[in-house]
Amino acid sequence: MLEIKNIRKEFKNVVAVDGVSFTDEPGKIFGLLGPNGAPEERGLYKKSTVIDIVKYFGSLKGMSAAAAEMSGVALLKQLGISDYKKRKVQELSKGNQQKIQFIVSVIHDPSILILDEPFSGFDPINQELVRDEILRLKSEGKTIILSTHQMDMAEKMCESIFLINKGKEVASGALKEVKRKFGKEFVKIEYEGDAEFIKTLPGVKQADLYGNFGEIEVNDGTDPHSILPVIFEKVTLRKFSIEAPTLNRIFIDTIKETGGE
Repeated sequence: MLEIKNIRKEFKNVVAVDGVSFTDEPGKIFGLLGPNGAPEERGLYKKSTVIDIVKYFGSLKGMSAAAAEMSGVALLKQLGISDYKKRKVQELSKGNQQKIQFIVSVIHDPSILILDEPFSGFDPINQELVRDEILRLKSEGKTIILSTHQMDMAEKMCESIFLINKGKEVASGALKEVKRKFGKEFVKIEYEGDAEFIKTLPGVKQADLYGNFGEIEVNDGTDPHSILPVIFEKVTLRKFSIEAPTLNRIFIDTIKETGGE
């Protein structure tokens, strides 16, 4: 088990982390979530070939050149870029460079993985490839910390989360418990007509309308079902449902309540 206790980090006059504590267990994915931080840096030698980069980083982690190449070739195949092993890094797209960065991070089979925005810059197909590789590592019992701003991915992959803002904890725990404690049910609708009136209905805290789709949050003490009869009268509803809050909604609401970024 990985246990972090009261960690603090300062950069000049900025406190990046202030008294943060959490635990993560083998075979689990822990989501570390917060507002955007610094610009990304891939840390690769761009004039070197992919296979040379793989062998070099493997050697830094105690692997023989042969072992690093064998493991690297397998990972290149898993991520769909085995044809690029003799290409220079600078010739690859940013997405494929990020795949190389992922490969050199896991090539030595570490027991603990800290992955910072591993899905950034990928299209849905490549996001799925990387996701499946992370889930494979999880199934092997790795302890994984996932830092990402893609709340849908965090919601699907993480058993527990830690939401941080301005260096301090604002929400943490098992995902189900965080949803229960910090989230509120909302009304999701698919409709035809002008639904702007929903924003002014009594009991409605917020209505996000996207063309023919809407997500409606009600005030504390208001039953989400109570606004449906009025909506039925004024627009044609194709679908409606009362749903549990998404992690994305919890993230937005808690960050706003704690003063934004």
